[in-house]
Order: sequence, then C-alpha cells, then structure tokens
Amino acid sequence: MASPISPRTLKGFRDYLPQDMIGRRAMIRTIEAAFNRHGFAPLDTPALEYAEILTGKYGDEGDKLLYRFTDHGEREVALRYDLTVPLARVFAQHKGALPLPFRRYQIAPVWRADKPQRGRFREFMQCDVDIVGAAGPMADAEVLGTGLAVLSDLGVRGARIHLNHRALLTALLDHAGVAGDHGQLLALRAIDKWDKIGEAGVRKELAGGVGLDAAAIDRLMTVFSTTGADSVATLDALEALVGANEGTVRLREVLALLDAAGHGDGVQIDPTIARGLDYYTGVIYETRLTDPKVASMGAVMSGGRYDGLIGMFGKDAVPAVGISLGLDRLLAALRELGLVDDANHGAEAFVTVFNADGRVEAMRVATELRAAGVSAEVSTIEGKLAKQFKRADRRGCRLVLVVGPDDAAAGTVVVKDLTRGAQTIAARAELGACVLELLGAR
Repeated sequence: MASPISPRTLKGFRDYLPQDMIGRRAMIRTIEAAFNRHGFAPLDTPALEYAEILTGKYGDEGDKLLYRFTDHGEREVALRYDLTVPLARVFAQHKGALPLPFRRYQIAPVWRADKPQRGRFREFMQCDVDIVGAAGPMADAEVLGTGLAVLSDLGVRGARIHLNHRALLTALLDHAGVAGDHGQLLALRAIDKWDKIGEAGVRKELAGGVGLDAAAIDRLMTVFSTTGADSVATLDALEALVGANEGTVRLREVLALLDAAGHGDGVQIDPTIARGLDYYTGVIYETRLTDPKVASMGAVMSGGRYDGLIGMFGKDAVPAVGISLGLDRLLAALRELGLVDDANHGAEAFVTVFNADGRVEAMRVATELRAAGVSAEVSTIEGKLAKQFKRADRRGCRLVLVVGPDDAAAGTVVVKDLTRGAQTIAARAELGACVLELLGAR
C-alpha cells in the first residue's frame, strides 16, 4: 500500500479557513462598495497571460519574480504579477467597446515568486482602481481620494499617502549629479528601498550598485532629505533647489484637489518615494500606516500614473493612472489593530430536527424562513437537542427553532434566542413574522 500523502501547502501560500474568510469577505465588501460609490465599474481578467504580455514591464527585478512556464500547448505563459498590465492589455484589445475615460476596479489574486515575510505572501489579493484616458490632475486626485475613502471606510486612522512625481525625481537626481538614464534608474531603485533599509542601506547600495562616490551620495542624501512643515512647504523647499517643473506643478494641483475633497490631511509630499516599476511616468505614491504596531509592514496601498504602458500594446499612447491596495497585508495589519470582526456570524436561525419523523417539518420550517429573508440552517444530524443547540452556538446562530411532536400537534414552534437567553412560543402560521420581529434589531 502506498504511503499516505503528507498534507501541506507551498511556502508563501496559505489556506483561508472559515474563521479567516469572515473578516476577509467583509473587508472585500467594504472595498467594493467604496469603489462603486466613486463610479468605478468591475473588470476581471485571466490569471494566466502570454509571457510576452507581462515581461519587460516591471524592470529586471520584477521579471525575476514572475511565475513562468510552458503549458501543454508549448506556449510561454505566466501568472499575472499585478492587475495593471492586464488592464493595459484589455484596453488595447477592447478599446472600441470601452467608454472614455474608462474607470474600472478589479479585486483579484496575483502571484509573485517573492521571499515570504511578515505580511507578504507569494499569492495575495490586490484591489485596484484605475482611470484610463484622462491625462489631467482630476484623474490623479480621483484615484487617490478613492483609496483614502476605502481606508476610512475600513476604520483605518492615521494612514498617510506619500506623494512624489517622476519628473521631480529626475530633476533631483540631475541636481545631485547622477547622470545617464541607466545610472538614474539604478539610483531610483536604491532610493525606493529607503523605508525598508534606511539611509545607511541606501548609501551602501548607491556606492556598490550604482558606483557613486561619497560626495555624490552626500548630495543625494541632502536632496532627498529635504522637507518642510507641510506638503506645500516641502514643494517650496524642493523648488528652491531645482526650480518649478512638471512634477512640482502637478503635485500642487493634486494637493489642491485632494484638499477640496476633504483628504488634505491624508497626503504628504515625500521625495524618497521612487516606485521601482519601470512603467510609472508621473505622480507616484505609497501608503503607510502610522501606528507603531504595524508601521513595519511597509506600504499597504501604492500606485501612480503610467501614461506609456498601454501604448506598448498598440500605436497610440493612452494616459492612465491607478492605485492598488494589497488586501492581505492590510488585513493582517487591521487584525493587529483590532479593526477586523472575525466572529463567526452564522445563519440567523438554526432549525433542529427532533427525530426522523420530524425531518419533513424541519425542512418546511427552514424553507419558509429563507423565503421570508431569514438566513437559516437546518440540522443535518439528528440526535440530542442539547448537542444541536451547541452546534448552533458554535456556528454563531442567534435563534434556535424546535418543532417537537407536541409542538407540531399544537401548531407551534419553540424559538430560543441564544444571545438573550429568552424563549418564545410562536404560532406555526405566523412563524416568519415572529422570527423577523425577534431579529428586528439586526
């Protein structure tokens, strides 16, 4: 006889048991409601794409994290790394059928062969909103405002979106004396790790990976440490170094719009935000939680403008901007902050089966309750009522209904409220209305 297979999951992947899914599903419903409220329409795309669709869009480091393989048709395919590149492919492929500007949201898993760590997995859920076909600051502000509204709806307090712009970054690198596209790209990738490895780590990467001398690194550190009392003051200080440019002008416009939307306190200008993905062209941003309990988890919501990405799938350049929330990392943080209700909220009513002769009546009762809009579970295991009551309690049911032989003869049903410890004798003909009244505060 063959040895039994050891049940196990791949490193970086995990199962979601019912107690995990309750808070997760509630969080997704909240996010989706906010996306709908801000006028975004749902979209879904395949988990698998042709490898050529995804490669070359994320930079060398991102390409290394793609799950790639040859399928049974000898096609080179890859699991999606994010939801942005598939969106670009969809728009280029179906643009004649899509309204402009195209506002879409997508909530779906993505896969990266990354090193698993606290709050980071190889399979995780992303929640994206994007606006395609609008080049102005209103689109930037809309996606940022939507992201902040989601966090507010989830009960998050103290989150801050750190804003920057690729044009401002380029001006700062020029000012610090970092020349050449390749040198600047390497410098940006080092600066992008500032919040993870600190100034000392960035200095080490700039010296070893980029090859800058100590004087150039000191200039960079000075430039990227420039701040003011608030975002406008920070922009003033940066413009004093490099002058006004496309980046500072756009950032001022976006700040004004977010302030008008009531989100002014949720954003700050941060010159160290670089976003390592190659496809970003304009505003870029990362969202961090300020509570010390979860601050080490890193960015929970990021994005930016990627005006050149869709043009890679066609002749026309199409402006686009989006923001992506990492559901799993944020959910882990919310659990640590006590903002997730993981209680087992089962069916509202549990219908017991007194004995074999009572099966038919129990099924009728459950069916009537469901027709009345009450979620009901009917016991699928007969036996002692005490055990059925315990199962109902473990499932989080509020009411337990019993129809014994004497109750059936009298045309009544016993309804026990487990939360209050109260018991009601309901007339069988009025059961639905009685149960709805007992649940009135739901």
